[in-house]
Amino acid sequence: MNFLEERILKDGVVKAGNVLKVDSFLNHQMDIALMEEIGREFKRRFGHKPVSKVMTIEASGIGIAAFVAKEFSVPLVFAKKSKSINIDGDMYVAEVESFTHKNKNQVIVSKRFLHEGEHVLIIDDFLANGCALQGLISIAESAGAVVEGCGIVIEKGFQIGGRVIRNMGYHLESLAIVDAMDAENGSIIFREQN
Repeated sequence: MNFLEERILKDGVVKAGNVLKVDSFLNHQMDIALMEEIGREFKRRFGHKPVSKVMTIEASGIGIAAFVAKEFSVPLVFAKKSKSINIDGDMYVAEVESFTHKNKNQVIVSKRFLHEGEHVLIIDDFLANGCALQGLISIAESAGAVVEGCGIVIEKGFQIGGRVIRNMGYHLESLAIVDAMDAENGSIIFREQN
C-alpha cells in the first residue's frame, strides 16, 4: 500500500453514488506535505519524459498540478470552465462532462499559453469516466502539443475512464486506483500496482 492509499483509508469518506470524499486533505483543504509528495511521485513516474508544460482543469486540479509543475520546473496552464472578460484572443475549446457535478462545461485555454511542439503532462485529481481528461487531450492536440502522459491522483477503476484513456494509447499513471468501495461500511479496495 502506498502513501496515498494509506491516507485515503485514514481520512477518505465513501458516500452513496460512488463518491469518495477526500476534501479534508486533497481538493478542498490541502495537506501541503502530501501535495509535495504527490508532486515528487509524478516526477518519478514521468521524469524520463521531455515535459515542458503541465496542464490541468480548474478548480481541484490546480493545486495538485502546481506541485507537479514545480518538480519539473515548468509552467502550469489550466483550462478555465467559463470565459471571463480578462481572457482575450483566440482560444482552444473542449466540452467536458463532470461526473461529480453532473453537468457539461466548455473549457478553454488561451492560444497564447499552449503551443505547437510543447510537451504536455496532464494532471488531475480524479478520473471517473474520463471526460475531463479527454477534453484536455483534445485541447493539447488542437494546439499541436505532444501529450507525454496523464497523471491522476485517484482513479475509480470500476468506471470506464482509465480503460478509455489507456485504450487511446496514452501513458496514464494513477497514484491510487480504487477498484471497489462501499458506502454502507465505508470500505475501499485498491488495485494492486507495481
